[in-house]
Amino acid sequence: MPPRLRSALSAVLITLSCLLVPFGALALWATYGLTDTGRYVTTMAPLATDPDVREAVADAVGDSLLHEAGHRLDTGPLRSSVRPFVHDAVRSFTQTQAFRLAWDAGNRVTHDAVLRALRDDRDEAAAEPVTVDFAPVTAQVKQQLSDEHIPLAARIPVQHTAVAVLPADELTSLRKGFHVLEVAGFWLPLAAVAFAAAGIALAVRRRRAIAATALGTALGGALLGLAVAVGRALTLAGLPGDVPRPAAGAVYDALTGTLRTVSWLLLGLGLTVALTTWLTRNLRPARLVRRLRGPKEPAPAPAQEPTRVQA
Repeated sequence: MPPRLRSALSAVLITLSCLLVPFGALALWATYGLTDTGRYVTTMAPLATDPDVREAVADAVGDSLLHEAGHRLDTGPLRSSVRPFVHDAVRSFTQTQAFRLAWDAGNRVTHDAVLRALRDDRDEAAAEPVTVDFAPVTAQVKQQLSDEHIPLAARIPVQHTAVAVLPADELTSLRKGFHVLEVAGFWLPLAAVAFAAAGIALAVRRRRAIAATALGTALGGALLGLAVAVGRALTLAGLPGDVPRPAAGAVYDALTGTLRTVSWLLLGLGLTVALTTWLTRNLRPARLVRRLRGPKEPAPAPAQEPTRVQA
């Protein structure tokens, strides 16, 4: 193969590899990070002690309890006076070990339900909404309210109400996207590595090709970190007005923590390899000796004998 064609093909393959780096990392994170229930529960577990998340849970559960009690009981005159006690009791409950256990159990049940729905191969007509029952959490809150002698706490209804977390009309598109993501999570990183190896093998100047691949990988890591930051801003901006932004931000940061770590690793690894390649090229002993000696002085021209003229 002519050297010019080899260089062009190598450049194309290395460019494709660098372009696939952020997308491959994103697909790999989504496929093997978010779809593992144990890893997901472990990631979400620290949020049970986050003040913003606990405050959001206290407001949501307290309002839900008062709403259910108002439907079944005549609490109109007492609603305004009971509300602070209910919210304080729920807020106190969020600081207990029981809440942390309930938080982990709720996340595990929700994650399992969503995964089962996404991996279900039934047709669209048979699709049903994904629902989760949070009655055990309500029962624990009710028991604590009763222990603190809050009025009407013992009469709060605890029913096995199915709370929808995924509507049925969105399941079809989500299943297609999930299946594509599972395929991409395996093939995109593999393709990025294969293109990089082929590009370096075809390169006429392999040291330069390695440096270019490393710098492209570092750039891909930086773009991935930027995408995570931009995605956070867009996600929080698109939330409904009744969703607390600090709690949603804490959840987003917990879910994307691994992705941010991967972006920093790609950036650091790429810069390290590029710097090492440059140092090993420019700090070789022979090259250093030539630089220290400076440019070679031209050899003096041989002296010419004077021309004798005969009389």
